[in-house]
This record gives sequence, structure tokens and C-alpha cells, in this order.
Amino acid sequence: MDLGSLLQEVRDRHGEFDVLAHWTQGEFHHDVVIRVDRFAPLPGPVLVVSTNCNGGVKEVLCFGEVPDRYALWHHRCPGVPEFIGALPPIAAQARTSHYFDPCELLAADARSELRPEFRERDVGGGWRARCGQPGSTREPGETRGSTPGESCP
Repeated sequence: MDLGSLLQEVRDRHGEFDVLAHWTQGEFHHDVVIRVDRFAPLPGPVLVVSTNCNGGVKEVLCFGEVPDRYALWHHRCPGVPEFIGALPPIAAQARTSHYFDPCELLAADARSELRPEFRERDVGGGWRARCGQPGSTREPGETRGSTPGESCP
């Protein structure tokens, strides 16, 4: 039920894999995108593993190709105008007891561990550390981005 155990299980059953992306949405949601061997006995070679901030696995989605980050969120929360795009077909899906509606993380009054003066709204909703604050992955003087390592104003 945690990311480390799941990745070890994937390695044990299907061999090595490639980590293609790690996307965060707000403080509490992570999507880790991995590609397993195309000959692995899975419905598709791409897995999107969704976790909470503690690495607890909430959901695993299986695809034939890598989904667009915002298309994935559009699928999850179609009412959020910042999320657009078409999602490739979901070949398989599993949810754990950690799962809850991810749209709850996007509300204007969503829970945050960051004080208001040290946070900013993420693209589509949720909170992230304000640029230049501890925990921010972005550097001052750069333009705003929504992916860790991208820039901020």
C-alpha cells in the first residue's frame, strides 16, 4: 500500500522499469508515471501510480501510452477549466483504501500545511509553497510553472 512496496512488486513481477515523470498537484497528491517492459503481462506498459503525501498508494491506472498530465486531471475533475485534454483509454484501474475524490484537494478552502503567506494556488487548485519559500522547487525570478523544477515569478 506504499509506493516503495508497489515499485518493488512491479520489479519482482515484471523486471526493471523506467520512471517517466513525477507530477505533484498541490501539497498532497503525487502521480508517478512508470513504463514497464512492453512484454510484461499487463494490459498496457504505462502505469500511473497516485499517492498521498506520505507515499500511500491511492490508485494505479494502466495505459497503452503516457497520458498528458492535465488530461489525467481533466478526467478526474472535469469541472476545473484549467484542466483540458483527452485521456488515452484506461486499460486497467485499481484503488486502495487510501483513495478519496482527488477534486477535494483542489477547493479554494482545501486543507494546507502551509501558512497563507507562504503558499500559492497551484494550477487547477490545491496549494504549493510560494516561490522562494522552503519547500518550493522553483527559483525566484523565473516565470510561474506547475511542474516541480519549473520556474516562478
